[in-house]
Amino acid sequence: MLLPAANVIMQLSLPGVGYGVLESPVDSGNVYKHPFKRARTTGTYLAVATIGTEADRDLMRNAIDGVHRQVQSTSSSPVPYNAFDPTLQLWVAACLYRYFVEQHEFLHGPLDDDTADTVYRDAKRLGTTLQVPDRMWPPDRVAFDDYWKRSLDELQIDPPVREHLRGVASMAFLPWPLRALAGPFNLFATTGFLAPQFRAMMALDWSQAQQRRFEWLLAALRLADRLIPRRTWIVVNQLYLWDMRFRARRGWRIV
Repeated sequence: MLLPAANVIMQLSLPGVGYGVLESPVDSGNVYKHPFKRARTTGTYLAVATIGTEADRDLMRNAIDGVHRQVQSTSSSPVPYNAFDPTLQLWVAACLYRYFVEQHEFLHGPLDDDTADTVYRDAKRLGTTLQVPDRMWPPDRVAFDDYWKRSLDELQIDPPVREHLRGVASMAFLPWPLRALAGPFNLFATTGFLAPQFRAMMALDWSQAQQRRFEWLLAALRLADRLIPRRTWIVVNQLYLWDMRFRARRGWRIV
């Protein structure tokens, strides 16, 4: 629940993705205008990609395609981009894969090799549920690490994108009482979850004292993880799937 903003920062650090989100004309996907709908859409996508059926993934892909057709750079855009560009979508999918792995590592430590390989093979769906063809997904974890390291050289967060992301991390899109209560804490947690390179691009300071407090937070999260039944997280994802299927049967928008 605390890691998503850090992952969004990672995704938008690729300029084509960052400006695509910043300049998108699709208001229904704007986190500042429709924060809860945006959260539902993201949660539904992750549920579909990870535990959905092929029919679910086809349905989600077609719905997202309708949105992505509207997201293209203009002559005034700082960088060229197209939401249908599979290289941009591959980066987003790669960040989402890291999101799942990092959740586990923060709580439980590294995966063993066999489990890590299985998770990586399954993670391909995070890309193919978008427009990433099978052949573009790096064939194994070694190839993925090489792709990731090469991609880091292409990352840059310009001031307009940084301001947008700072607002996401501090929950500036929420009503004032919630923003005041949760914003500073979420910004702290987000900064802690970011790797140093991403903190630097975001111009976020991080001290040894903050790192110690972050370690205390992780200890509390590990305790909470042991107390919360594992089935809870599966049910949450199933609820996303049921909601999407219900909306589809009714002919309602699902993204």
